[in-house]
Amino acid sequence: MKRALYSQSRLPLLQNQMFETAQDATICAVGDVELVEDLESGLIYNAAFDPSLLTYTNDYQNEQGYSTIFKEHLESVSAIIFDHMDTSSLVEVGCGKGRFLELLASRGAQVHGYDPTYEGDNPRIVREFFGPNAKIRASGLIMRHVLEHIQNPFEFLEMLAAANGGKGLIYIEVPCFDWICRNKTWYDVFYEHVNYFRMSDFHRMFGRVLFAERVFGEQYLAVVADLESLRKPEFDPADRANLPVDFAPAVRANETGRPKVIWGGASKGVIYSIFCARSGIKIDTVVDISPSKQGKYLAVTGHKVQAPDVLNALGPSDIYIMNPNYKSEIVAHAGPQHNYMEI
Repeated sequence: MKRALYSQSRLPLLQNQMFETAQDATICAVGDVELVEDLESGLIYNAAFDPSLLTYTNDYQNEQGYSTIFKEHLESVSAIIFDHMDTSSLVEVGCGKGRFLELLASRGAQVHGYDPTYEGDNPRIVREFFGPNAKIRASGLIMRHVLEHIQNPFEFLEMLAAANGGKGLIYIEVPCFDWICRNKTWYDVFYEHVNYFRMSDFHRMFGRVLFAERVFGEQYLAVVADLESLRKPEFDPADRANLPVDFAPAVRANETGRPKVIWGGASKGVIYSIFCARSGIKIDTVVDISPSKQGKYLAVTGHKVQAPDVLNALGPSDIYIMNPNYKSEIVAHAGPQHNYMEI
């Protein structure tokens, strides 16, 4: 049994995949979102999700470490791990480019990583999934922004626990669905995020939770739990998911005559730009500080991502800030001559 919550059609399968040409971007693969609440487990997921459609390649760029503000977030997460976990033997599951793993190692942690898409040469990172065949048992596992991508998340956690001998702690970080609902950030709903978690989900999945807080401006959930206490979640009728009645795409069309710029060529910016296009709002350019995105094109709309210095040629602009956490950093980059709008 399940209860429908929200639906949206024709979103990119991989919103962080970058394209070499605008034409390739505009014909990228798309899929539908049908968010539902499972009335047995209480978990929220995309019932239209098909994992066989997703293929992660080197064109997938979700690295946020170019931002000073995000680096500060990673430092705070590192502190949580050192405060609550034994750092003598850690494994990061889905370590991506390895930046966070290297931060932990620089602080003295003994840590290995597993990620089939890893591109570097760190001998501590294995280019494969962490699973039953892994020849390592860790005192703790780290899983940042992975679980929202995994169909059947409880079964995945069971597999991780078994692969680690049924013991150890785990740090989990995922987007906070309560924050998405409270702030009506419909542009935080993506096809590749099959799961949408609330803090109560982790208290129902683990009998022993050592740490549970909302971090990064409350946009993320951060949890340290005991794998040995993992248990099947059960639906709680008193804890139903509730979306605002006006949770629906709505874009701002201020007609000031100035160029319209989206700052942030990552997930939020991709989805927001799609609905600008669907509403007939012309976006002049997309700006991002990540060199790996610059010169590439966004999924569906084909907007070219450019470095911040493009604003010198555009002049005073209306800049749509995709994430309020970065506003001070954006203003410092671009200067006071622009009109900044938090969406």
